[in-house]
Amino acid sequence: MRVRCGALAFASLLANSPGSTAATDDSFKNTDCKKAQVQLELDYCADREFQAQDKKLNAVYQALLAGYDPKNKTLLKTAERNWLAYRDSECTLETAGSGGGSIQPMEYSLCLADKTREHLKELQRQRDCADDDGCNPPN
Repeated sequence: MRVRCGALAFASLLANSPGSTAATDDSFKNTDCKKAQVQLELDYCADREFQAQDKKLNAVYQALLAGYDPKNKTLLKTAERNWLAYRDSECTLETAGSGGGSIQPMEYSLCLADKTREHLKELQRQRDCADDDGCNPPN
């Protein structure tokens, strides 16, 4: 269900880089992101951060789905689709100033990671809420 825009942007950039091999070749898998300095490494590390946040979000989302009845599952799925559209369009807006530049994939991935991190907190609150909190807890 998740669109991995940061990964797509990075793969596209990598595929179009001079001397690069196939976009599926993970040339940067051994990169120490704490020491990354080259833009392609920074792009890769930003995308890796987004992927980590997205994985956490998906785990909480799946737990919520598993705990809801069919009506609430439908509501959650609709909310997630709407949130994904918001996240992607908001990050496109926020990074428009660097569009076409070498820093744009990194900025976009960092934006996706930030938005995903915040939404993860929202889903965790929903998962952990109690009936008397004025929320819709899973069963």
